[in-house]
Amino acid sequence: MSTTGTVARLRYVRTSPSKVRQVLRLIQGQDIDTARATLSLCEKGIADDLMKLLDSAVANAEHNDSIAADDLFVSSAFADEGPTGKRWRPRARGRGTRIRKRTSHITIIVSRFDEAELERRRQKAAAAGPSRGRPTRRRTRPRRERAAATEAHDHDHDHDHDHEDDNDHEDEIVDAADPVVDEDTTEAVEANDADETSDAEEATDDTEENN
Repeated sequence: MSTTGTVARLRYVRTSPSKVRQVLRLIQGQDIDTARATLSLCEKGIADDLMKLLDSAVANAEHNDSIAADDLFVSSAFADEGPTGKRWRPRARGRGTRIRKRTSHITIIVSRFDEAELERRRQKAAAAGPSRGRPTRRRTRPRRERAAATEAHDHDHDHDHDHEDDNDHEDEIVDAADPVVDEDTTEAVEANDADETSDAEEATDDTEENN
């Protein structure tokens, strides 16, 4: 493997070098795809900054040296100590304790695989075949977006239930407003009306005969 490569630096990072080196050891010697996957799954806070720095190194190699990203690997990654800020914390009996705000200078170097390694990787990819390649990882939504989507779904579900309850209540009101018609009562009323009409007609006939 080559010892020279393309350099990208990030200076005055507000993280101690010891914490940065823990993450840099994870990507040392890995190819670009593996290093990106490792940083994306790392839970350390500095992993996001290292991801941007790695992308910058790859972009420098592609633009300045005309090297494809698939032919690159992380040949070197280290963190040097930067200037330390001094702060004071009050303690008991009027004393003070010094607080050290440490910074780091981070460097990532990406290099091109040698011809033997590239040929071995090409043969391995050809033997694996197109159907047995590395599966693409599905991008998951952040936890806040998933919680918001779940809350919105529950709200819509409750809203639909409220509409159904309102419709049922309206149906009950309409049913209560409709008069209850009894067939026997209707027939009795019609019979009484017919009797009253007959009596009125007979009284009219008697009055005409007397006249």
